[in-house]
Amino acid sequence: MTGGRDLRALFSTNDRSVQAAEAFTNRHTQWETVAAALTQHLQHVGSPGFDPEDLEAPRGHVLVFHGVGGIGKTTLSRTLEAALADAGRRPSQWGAPGWPADRILPVRIDLARSAGTDFEQIVLTIRAALTKVGRPLPAFDLALRRYWEANHPGEPLEEYLRRAGLGSRFGQALPQQMQSALADIAQALMLPGTIGSVVGQVTGALIGALRERRQTVRALAGCARLADLLEAEPDLDALSFYPHLLAWELARLPDGKKVVPVVLLDTFEDIGDRTRRDLERLIQRTVWLLPNAFWVITGRSRLQWADPALQGQLDYTGPAAWPGLAHRTVPAARTSANADAARQVLIGDFSPEDCDDYLARRLTRDGQPLIGENIRQVITARSHGLPLYLDLSVARFLEQRRSGRTPQPADFDHDFPALVARTLTDLTPDERHVLRSVSLLDAFDVPLATRAAGLPQEGPALRLTERPFVREDPFGLWPFHLHGLVRSAVRNADDTTDDRWSENDWQQAARRAFTALGEQHQTATGPDRLLLIACLRQGLRLARDHRLDLDWLTPAAWTYVSDSVWEPLAPPDTDSTGLNTAADALVELLSTLTRRQHEHRSRTVSRLTAVLEADLLPADLQEMALYYRAKSLRDTGQAAQPHRDYQQVADQGGRLAPAARRGLAHAARLAGDFPTALAAAQNLGWEGRHQRVLGDLYWLQGQPERAAAAYLAGRTEAEQHGKAGEAAHNQALRAFAIALYDPDQATAEIDLAYQLLAGLNLRATTINVHRAELIRDAGSDSVDDQIATLRTELDIAGLASLTPAIELAGAFHQAVLDDHSALRATLARLRELTSDEDHAYFVDIAHFMADLPLDQASGARWLDGEQHTRSRWRGLVIARQAYLDASR
Repeated sequence: MTGGRDLRALFSTNDRSVQAAEAFTNRHTQWETVAAALTQHLQHVGSPGFDPEDLEAPRGHVLVFHGVGGIGKTTLSRTLEAALADAGRRPSQWGAPGWPADRILPVRIDLARSAGTDFEQIVLTIRAALTKVGRPLPAFDLALRRYWEANHPGEPLEEYLRRAGLGSRFGQALPQQMQSALADIAQALMLPGTIGSVVGQVTGALIGALRERRQTVRALAGCARLADLLEAEPDLDALSFYPHLLAWELARLPDGKKVVPVVLLDTFEDIGDRTRRDLERLIQRTVWLLPNAFWVITGRSRLQWADPALQGQLDYTGPAAWPGLAHRTVPAARTSANADAARQVLIGDFSPEDCDDYLARRLTRDGQPLIGENIRQVITARSHGLPLYLDLSVARFLEQRRSGRTPQPADFDHDFPALVARTLTDLTPDERHVLRSVSLLDAFDVPLATRAAGLPQEGPALRLTERPFVREDPFGLWPFHLHGLVRSAVRNADDTTDDRWSENDWQQAARRAFTALGEQHQTATGPDRLLLIACLRQGLRLARDHRLDLDWLTPAAWTYVSDSVWEPLAPPDTDSTGLNTAADALVELLSTLTRRQHEHRSRTVSRLTAVLEADLLPADLQEMALYYRAKSLRDTGQAAQPHRDYQQVADQGGRLAPAARRGLAHAARLAGDFPTALAAAQNLGWEGRHQRVLGDLYWLQGQPERAAAAYLAGRTEAEQHGKAGEAAHNQALRAFAIALYDPDQATAEIDLAYQLLAGLNLRATTINVHRAELIRDAGSDSVDDQIATLRTELDIAGLASLTPAIELAGAFHQAVLDDHSALRATLARLRELTSDEDHAYFVDIAHFMADLPLDQASGARWLDGEQHTRSRWRGLVIARQAYLDASR
């Protein structure tokens, strides 16, 4: 829906062909919320059991929309008023409501400081709107007239209504209706005409008649508290109780006159500060005492009325009084049973489609968008869906055009200082301090925010979490995070406020936040992988962006790599100048180790070589880079260089020395020197993953049962040490070994391997599970397609070292089928793949499987001789052929 002309945009250009229109972008979900809640309210007030004078029943007649400044709350409030007042002004995307239009009476009241609205004006606005029922409301009108004459002597009500703009909105019927009510009461009391115009005498006579229960005032006698209210001193406090009389009057209107006021209170955050709440107390009392009206409140913050801590500051507090306003840590389920469970709604950001639509319709020429699609895309991406950012970008677009240049997309990769001012405007100094501090963090909780701010008490951080620009994920490790655009603006936009921070202030805050993260990591009770990853992600960013010493990041990095799980970790590259600090190098190192699961191993080698050559890391982290480069070089099928790297790491005797000795044992195995590899395995221990090394040796000898037992022992050790990645790796290899001799059991072992891999990021291990599936299925029609798929996957990943193993699995399949033609092709590929002598014995094993003579042996040193090994491999093939024959 497009509204009126945007005057600010219109007066920002001389180009009269430009059409500048206010644009309202679809908020249909908010309309659906209002329609559902209002429908429920109408049913409630229309039920026989509804009592407007019940002062104790819980209240469910308030709906709150809250959100960050500039999110579109006022626009929503205005559009709701228009849609409720006139169906023709309802946006086309909004569905038609199910209630009669003439039964709803919308009343919008702007509480912004600039509007100068006081409590008197709020009450008078509601009453002036109700003049549309066309009749006096005598109980309320008499009390209001008494208040007016006591507090505004000599000031005609007509003049006040005109000056406040209420006369032009609602007409001048209110004074006449009030005078008519006074005259009707005087007539009922049979007072002389001259006395009937004197409100004090009429009030006194009425009080007496009510106390004496005279029949002449039986119409008003039904209002049980009327006499008490008329006897009270007619001050502002008493005025806030008069809505009780209004509720009673509305309830007794005849059917043809019945209306339900929908009072829209906008900019609720401007009614005062949270330390005094004087005006809020009066407004809350009005809301409570007028339960037949439906209240839609819009503001920046959640309404706190359901907070028991406010008892004494406000009259009606706590979740029992306002069940729909109670804050819930866990969101209510979206079911009809919970339709009234949550009456506080956070106004969401525009979707990308809404942002583009808004920008396209905001400025037009000849019906076409003035802002091009490429610029709209940049603005949409930077806006995080915040309408205020879109408005500011429109202004910037017009400013660029005024300067005589054509706006370009790069002109809108921009942070606006106005966003900072808008965000900080109603925060206390301590809250501002906390806000700037947590803008350095991706997520936080109250203790972390307090430590990052360096404050001695948590109060400011706690209050900040109640602000709408702080989003909450109740299931997150740290539940709070800043709205993306607010965070970007606070961090990057020019800060023109009086208490803005210097660069030194930001640097000190970064150190505090970094130290606080380290303390949370180091004081954790027991291993907590989620906390480790969360601390590393935030700590790496802070250390890199603010050139901090590594400190606790070094032991945390070792803990991270020790389990070989490889969760996504490092922040994105933002500095194109290369590696300049130890933090830069550590970010690159850990990022490389994570991403090697998704990119070609040659790329991993290149990146790790750059880290090593930069020589910025402490010695133990340099050793980490060297070790993983050796692994990656081995994965690409190279032999000499990884051997040298492994030997260097082993000689240094650091943390990775056992793993490097395992790498050397692997090198001996790859070269076919099985006795040397076996001897090395005896001295590796758990740290060197000795059981896995043994399993790798045993299956090559045609002894998959011994290999499966070793892998099981390795998995058990890994589970005892809490190493999920190592456990999954052993299980994948165990499934492969068992698949060689028991395909039925292999299915369960493969399933377990996939279960252990869930949530892990281990590419080579996953391929080993696929290899187990291939061996299990040997002799079936699906194997050739499986082999083709794995070849492609290995080529993409750069895992050349695994390719011969896949070809060997293919040879097992062909030997089972006695397909010597296909086996000859496989043997040719194996010879080519193992020409550098690594895995050369795979050609021998393929011959053993098919019981073919060897023209030229590889020279492998089998653990108990070639003949025994040949016999065992041939036996596995014969056993599989018998299994398949029995299955047919």
